[in-house]
Amino acid sequence: MLAALRARGFDLSVAWSTRGEGGQNDIGLELGADLGALRTAEMEAASAALSLRLYWLGQDADDSITDFGFSKSGVETLAKWGRDCTLARFVHIVRRERPDIICPTFLDVPGQHGHHRAMTEAAHLVMDLAADPAFCDGTLPTWQVKKLMLPAWSGAGQAYDDDLPPPPATTTVDGMAGDPVTGFGFEQIGQQSRVFHATQGMGRWVPDGPGRIWPLHLADCRIDAPEADLASGLPLTLGGLADYANAAEIAAPLAAAQREIDAVLNRFPAQDDDMVRRLSAALGHVRAARALCPAAAAPEVDHRLARKEQQLAQAIRLAAHVSVAGYLSDDLLRPGQSTTAHLEQHPGQADCVTVAWLLPEGWTMQDNRITVGAGAPPHDAFRDTWLADAPALPALSVTTTISGTASETRLPLLVPPVVLPRHSATLSPGSAVLNRRSARRDIALSLSDLHPAGATPTLDLPDGWQARRSETGFTIIAPKDVMPGLYDIALALDGAPAHALRVIDYPHIAPTARATPARLSVRVVDVALPEVRVGYIGGGNDRVGHWLSQLGLAVTELDPAAPSDAVLATLDTLVIGIFALRFRPGLVALMPRLHRWVEQGGTLVTLYHRPWDNWDPATTPPKPLEIGQPSLRWRITDETAEVTHLLPDHPLLNTPNAIGPDTWAGWHKERGLYFAKSWDAAYTPLLSMADPGEAPLTGALLAADIGRGRHIHTALILHHQMERLTPGAFALMANLVARRA
Repeated sequence: MLAALRARGFDLSVAWSTRGEGGQNDIGLELGADLGALRTAEMEAASAALSLRLYWLGQDADDSITDFGFSKSGVETLAKWGRDCTLARFVHIVRRERPDIICPTFLDVPGQHGHHRAMTEAAHLVMDLAADPAFCDGTLPTWQVKKLMLPAWSGAGQAYDDDLPPPPATTTVDGMAGDPVTGFGFEQIGQQSRVFHATQGMGRWVPDGPGRIWPLHLADCRIDAPEADLASGLPLTLGGLADYANAAEIAAPLAAAQREIDAVLNRFPAQDDDMVRRLSAALGHVRAARALCPAAAAPEVDHRLARKEQQLAQAIRLAAHVSVAGYLSDDLLRPGQSTTAHLEQHPGQADCVTVAWLLPEGWTMQDNRITVGAGAPPHDAFRDTWLADAPALPALSVTTTISGTASETRLPLLVPPVVLPRHSATLSPGSAVLNRRSARRDIALSLSDLHPAGATPTLDLPDGWQARRSETGFTIIAPKDVMPGLYDIALALDGAPAHALRVIDYPHIAPTARATPARLSVRVVDVALPEVRVGYIGGGNDRVGHWLSQLGLAVTELDPAAPSDAVLATLDTLVIGIFALRFRPGLVALMPRLHRWVEQGGTLVTLYHRPWDNWDPATTPPKPLEIGQPSLRWRITDETAEVTHLLPDHPLLNTPNAIGPDTWAGWHKERGLYFAKSWDAAYTPLLSMADPGEAPLTGALLAADIGRGRHIHTALILHHQMERLTPGAFALMANLVARRA
């Protein structure tokens, strides 16, 4: 829909609440704030594909406006985000961008994601708040949005299940035809943007063909707009802007600018010197109109003409075939570091092209060498604004002169550089578990990528803990009688607090990085271990095998395409990680053999899968088991939801660890998702839990005794809790891998 609107001439911007940092990752192990940083870069690339201007309400990794997990209630979401903070941020973006129309992506109806519902509710409220002088954001003048449009279609699907029907359509966006410039269909252009959301598995090939029509509902209108068209009542051309703003003083130059633009559009795609000359003339007329604009009309006119100047400058540079590209020899830089700047340019048909390097404060350039400022802050992975025509510095200023008219465009570098902190190191691991029931009390902490090179590392140890230098870093030794709890061990370099560095670099995004205080977090638990040999097949989306090894269990990671019957015979338990059936070739074909292995005495543990992760309810599990969808109906989003043990005496809740209230304390984000919806009579549900105001779900943990073995399926987010070092998850996981008695 956005692609179709862009082709029609709408200037588009988008405001997002959160970075999706509470979601899942289809391409790697980044979670939490790291996933938020990755998805920020993805959204910037996706926005560039559609020429969108991008804003975020959540401003940093510690912001209250965060993806705290799935929510079913807009009221809950706004309470956690902070209602006043959310509205203030939204109003600030509206006053800065000054849109005529706002259109939420989803409806505020039961069955929809609470985050979506909160943004739609906020969109209704900002219609008044952004125009209210009493609602002060401290910097920007008021702005009245003219129309609020809602989607007149349901948002139901695999994830959501709208309880109420959509509102009636009052207008439509026609996307049946293709884009006149590129020749792509609007569906294709939409997918060219969506494909950058790789962490969410988005983007697919769409063949050329008829598009579709998007129905919209006019929910609020603050102007006289009798026609049904989306743009009715709004100025559609520069020539019409003077009448719209009641500014006769600018009618003549705007009409002249429109004539030049129309002449170019009517001849497109023909390109010649006349096109460039007409665009330059149009730019001159727009500048004249800005200079003549009366003060009373400026609030409705000036921002529109400023954007038109930017658009015309871009069009002039492209039409004149001016080519400019800049990059640095190093993409990752430190404060005080120098690197070589490279510039490639071709003047095309311009009379003159001037290129200037725009540098952040404190940076310097001499000849072709750029030096990062000594006090340069680390890269901001949660930047709250992305504008194609105002890229982050360093950037290039390109001034193109045609027939005496000069225009400037700003271009990002081909690979925007990432500034790293002055003192940093890579810690491996960044978190660890020590089990008091295991003999191990040492942790091998590897340090690499120390900066400055040769810096002396030191650790701030808890009382009674020791550390010995090793070839790769330190061996940390906890006391034999160490008590359960969470211990943080901070790293310093040359006496200065160090940062742990996470550089995030995938082919579909510009590099980004997060710098956090360098420390090792150690969770000490008291977990009894079963005497079992465990196999693990992961899909690359969890580290359950790693955490089981940390507890003290013998774990073997398997290739699902390779294990022989002899290898399987050496195992007591096999754990299949989340999404593994989708991402591990050979695993689907292996399942019939695993069914026989279970019957012969093996314990199979399957962590949650989505219905579309090659999970066939009839053939994937040893006995039929269906995963519920839409997922909103089959998850418990309240991480504090009371958990009822349906069979308190069942071995999985007692052996070798007693599972009780402490097990469910301190959970993060949610209890579980993709709960089982229905199952064979062989399965026994062990747990019941509910979100506030909803009926209990019992598909979180199922166990079936099959032959001499057992199949356990869980929708609890145990992998996430272990990453967060939640102690109860380790005890429960130890029980799940125990052999059937």
